[in-house]
Amino acid sequence: MEIYCGIDWAEDHHDVALADRDGKLLARRRISDDAAGLAALLDLLAEHGDTPEDPVPVAIETPRGLLTACLRAAGRPVYPVNPMAVARYRDRHSVAGKKSDHGDSVVLAGVLRTDLGMHRPLPADSELAQAIAVLARAQQDAVWDRTQAHNKLRSHLREYYPGFLAAFADARGGIMRPEARAILAAAPTPAGAAQLTVPQLRALLRKAGRRNRIDADAARLHEVFRAPQMRQPPLVEDAMGRQALALLRQLDAACAAAADLEQAVTESFNLHPDAGIITSFPGLGALTGARVLAEIGDDRSRFQDAKGLKAYAGAAPITRASGKTRSVTCRKIKNNRLAAAGYSWAFSALTASPGARAHYDRRKDAGDRHAAAQRNLFGRLLGCLHHCLTTGCEYNETTAFPAAPEKLPRAA
Repeated sequence: MEIYCGIDWAEDHHDVALADRDGKLLARRRISDDAAGLAALLDLLAEHGDTPEDPVPVAIETPRGLLTACLRAAGRPVYPVNPMAVARYRDRHSVAGKKSDHGDSVVLAGVLRTDLGMHRPLPADSELAQAIAVLARAQQDAVWDRTQAHNKLRSHLREYYPGFLAAFADARGGIMRPEARAILAAAPTPAGAAQLTVPQLRALLRKAGRRNRIDADAARLHEVFRAPQMRQPPLVEDAMGRQALALLRQLDAACAAAADLEQAVTESFNLHPDAGIITSFPGLGALTGARVLAEIGDDRSRFQDAKGLKAYAGAAPITRASGKTRSVTCRKIKNNRLAAAGYSWAFSALTASPGARAHYDRRKDAGDRHAAAQRNLFGRLLGCLHHCLTTGCEYNETTAFPAAPEKLPRAA
C-alpha cells in the first residue's frame, strides 16, 4: 500500500496526516516540536509500513528546521511545498476558504498522492556541503548587513561631517576601512577631528594596521580636517556625534562578522572534494565558489541536465506563448543567492577568460544589453560547471570556448 505523509509545520507543534493512494485518511496526530514528537512521528510511520527500504514520502511547508533535518537524517524523502502552492491545493477541496492545521496536513498528503512527480525532494547533500551552505549564506547575509550599516553611517555623516567623507572618498572601501573607523571612533565630530595632531593621526593609522604611507596620509588628513566646512550648532553636532558612534559600532560588528565567516567558509570549502573543480573556473575563488556550491549542493541527481541548473539559477530565459503572442524574457523566479553569486562570477570571468570575454562581446554585438549578455555568459559557465562536476574533470578554456572557425574566401 502506498502511504503519503503531510505535516503542517508550526513553531511549537506539528499536525501530521497519513493518506493512502486512494485519498483515504489513515491516521492523524499532533506532535510536539521536540525529540518526543519526532519519536511519535517515526512510530506512526512505522505502524503504517514505513521501512528503510521503502520509506514514506513526507510533504512539509518548510525546507528548514530540526524536524526536517531529522527526517532527512532518518532517510525519509522530504518534499518542501511552498505555502502559496498549498493554498491553491486547498481551494480544490473547499470553496469556503476555511483553513485549519489538520486540514493543511491532509492537503499536503494529497499533494504527494496526486502530484508527486511535479515536486522535488530535498537533495541528498553531504554533511560538509550542508555546513558550507550554512556558512556561505551567513557570510552573504553579513555582507549585506555590512553594506546596510555602511549606508546608514554614510548618510548620517553627510548631515554634519562631510569633511570626514571627503577624507576617505578616494580610498578603496571608503569609511569601511579600518583606519577610517579608528579615526571616527577617536573624533566623531568635526571639532574633535580639527584638534587631532599629526602624531595622533599617525598613531591611529598604526593602530588600525597601516604600514605604508603613514606620514603622508597623516599630514593629508590633518589638512583635510582643518579645512573650513559647514557645521551644525555645537550641541547638535555633539548629539549627532554620539549617534555616529552608535552606528559605527554596528558597522564594526558587521565587518567583524563578515571577516570571521569568510575565513570559516573558506576553510570548510577547501575541504570539499569539488573545491578543485569549482575553483578551476575563471572568476571563481574560494568565497564565490563556496556560495555556488552552497546553492547547487553535491547531490549529482539533483539536476538531470544543465538546463535544469540554468533554470534554477535564473540564467535560462523563459518563453511565454499564447495564441499569436510569444515573448522571451528573463526568469524572475530563481535562486536569488545563486543568481547574485553568478553575477559576480560572470563579471570576474570577463577579465580572467578570453573565451568568456569573446562570448560576452558576441552577445553585445547581437543586441543584448549588459545584464542580458552577462546572464547568458553565466548560463554558459553553469553548463560547463555541470559537465565538469558530472565527469569529474577540471575546467579547460579551449573546450569551454572553442575558437570560431575562420571563414573561407568565396571562390571566384
